Amino acid sequence: MPVKASRRLTEIAEALPLHPGMRVLEIGCGPGVLARLLVERMQGEAFVLGIDRSASAIAMATASVPQAPYPTALAFRQSEAEHFTLADDEAPFDLAIAIRVGAFDGRHPEAGRLALPRVRAALTSKALLLIDGGNPLREVTLDMAGG
Repeated sequence: MPVKASRRLTEIAEALPLHPGMRVLEIGCGPGVLARLLVERMQGEAFVLGIDRSASAIAMATASVPQAPYPTALAFRQSEAEHFTLADDEAPFDLAIAIRVGAFDGRHPEAGRLALPRVRAALTSKALLLIDGGNPLREVTLDMAGG
């Protein structure tokens, strides 16, 4: 069954620079609609990890995995962006996306100062961090060489 998503999330998914084999980190995934949409669009040839600070959102997202297209290409974890770290055996991500996440859109700048180095550490050296607020997305400078 295809993922039902809003027009806005569909436009965001279409704007992402997706390619087979990539690993995507969705920050602030809520119930996991965008994550499931990305896995569906990539026909399971990508892996998406959704994180959210809300235990109830992660419970909803996790409950949807068995019905998702390509469930093995999808996972969810409860974590705040400012405390996120890769698991010991986890490969870095090629792309991070954050939609309506206050740490990155300016609503919570202190959280952003804490979250950015954590996210940067979880990404490959050529990865992008994209947030909403552009047309439809804009890139957050990661400054991989910086501290």
